[in-house]
Amino acid sequence: MYEAKTKEIVLRRVREALAKSAPFLPPTPDFTTGLHLAIPTEEMSVVFAQNFLNNSGTFFYCESEEDFFDQLYVFKKEQNIQHLFVWEPNLQNILYQAGIDYIDNDENFVRDAEAGLTTCEALITRTGSVLVSSARAGGRRLSIYPATHLVVAKASQLVHDIKDGLQLIRDKYKNNFPSMISLVSGPSRTADIEKTLVMGAHGPKQLVLFLIDDLPH
Repeated sequence: MYEAKTKEIVLRRVREALAKSAPFLPPTPDFTTGLHLAIPTEEMSVVFAQNFLNNSGTFFYCESEEDFFDQLYVFKKEQNIQHLFVWEPNLQNILYQAGIDYIDNDENFVRDAEAGLTTCEALITRTGSVLVSSARAGGRRLSIYPATHLVVAKASQLVHDIKDGLQLIRDKYKNNFPSMISLVSGPSRTADIEKTLVMGAHGPKQLVLFLIDDLPH
């Protein structure tokens, strides 16, 4: 008898609740607003560098293109890089003018691929990542196979977030969208085996970025 009364009370409360009008709807979220606060343009290079270094990348700030040549030359010498593969014609031209040795073909690539130098599509400030695609002359292999991946980029390529970088690619390539887009956040790593961090497990052991400051001051 007690159980029946309890059940009736519960059912009555449910009916009463259903009879009432629904509460007002909350405002519709503004999906056009960014999830994260925008980073002031003048601070983007600093924030990117901090996040890039936190990802275990190696970062070089270059005041000019000539400064990039000097720092690349010194890095190449200090790291004793004998085989630097460069497949992008624009990079080949400027390195040739600067007198820096490189390999412009893929002969013996698998055997000798110590390092590869590429450009990139964009730099993602919030995550300290490098956005690359297969549309570049370096293709897929040059940013994945060599033990050291060197990237040269300009400060004007800095964007706030991943969606901004993807929008750049959409605007640039339109219907010719690249078959591969990759977000590189530091050297390749894994801790799948016995929770021991191993660098270079699925790609380069070292990610090096030369950032050329081309912004007006």
